[in-house]
Amino acid sequence: MTLSPSSIEQVIPGQGAMAQPSARARRRRFRFVANAKAATGLAILAVYALLAVIGPWIAPYDPDARSVDVLQAPSARHWFGTTHLGQDIFSQILVGARSVVVVGLIAGVLATILSVLIGVTAGYLGGAADESLSALSNVFLVIPALPLIIIVASLVDQAGELLVALIIGLTSWAWGARVLRAQTLSLRRRDYVEAARATGERTWRIIGFEILPNLTAIIASGFVGTVIFAVMSEITLAFIGISSVSSWNWGTILFWAQGQQALAQGAWWWFVPAGLAIALLGTALALINFGIDEFVSPRLRTGGRTRIRTADGRTVRMRVGFTPVLAPKAAPVPMQRSADVRDTTREDQTA
Repeated sequence: MTLSPSSIEQVIPGQGAMAQPSARARRRRFRFVANAKAATGLAILAVYALLAVIGPWIAPYDPDARSVDVLQAPSARHWFGTTHLGQDIFSQILVGARSVVVVGLIAGVLATILSVLIGVTAGYLGGAADESLSALSNVFLVIPALPLIIIVASLVDQAGELLVALIIGLTSWAWGARVLRAQTLSLRRRDYVEAARATGERTWRIIGFEILPNLTAIIASGFVGTVIFAVMSEITLAFIGISSVSSWNWGTILFWAQGQQALAQGAWWWFVPAGLAIALLGTALALINFGIDEFVSPRLRTGGRTRIRTADGRTVRMRVGFTPVLAPKAAPVPMQRSADVRDTTREDQTA
């Protein structure tokens, strides 16, 4: 016996909605990208990533090339001006973007992988494994990354970008591991994890499919924080002259500007573009971090709205700095009859 599609729809109402995800589900998937802060941060970060790839190719001049245009202000020929040797600052900014982005991404990825492996494993397994991995995290937690890089750079002839990124990544995972361990300890006793364990699921499958999806926001936030720290550390090392000054990055530009007294000479164009590039990159990463926080927390998600609509259709005006708490509607209080009404009723009954 065959059934027509119309009869199937009558037996199973809404089967079309079951076959395809609803519009609300699709909107939920792209809620993070729809956030204004996250979208702005991702757009700026995409521009930086593009410049890191094609920057050396589109640079109008060789960043090391000298010319007779010494300490020239920004012009049509040199958009960001020139240095005391006639070097084009705009070309130095474009070429230096690759070093900054590469160091930040390598250090962020390495630190994130280590924090996830150690923190989630310690929180889920517990016992001796938890104590050993927690002790290891405590040891790396007190190791200062910047002084260690300075010591290693003084021992190595040419401290390249890869070495700096590896040291930052290997010394920046401990804090994220402790946060992930605390969250895993809370998740391991949830009902869905206990159900998966009771059905005989393997440990790696429980961690990968039941626990890690609930830690995505924390992992992403830790990655963004590590990238910010790595970028600032790499620029700081170049600015104080620890890393190689022959390879261009934004810290190297500031190093030469400070060494040649650019501020005293009034050559503001020598250090302002590099400073703005650093500030804009930090702003983009901070906006992404704010977007992650608002994506995870519904309270922060509605914090920027001045008016919100409740479930019963009421519109509530928000006050800046206050968390909205909607009180339930008060039940109507029955009216008590006055003594005069009672007396009048008693007289009517007596009559």
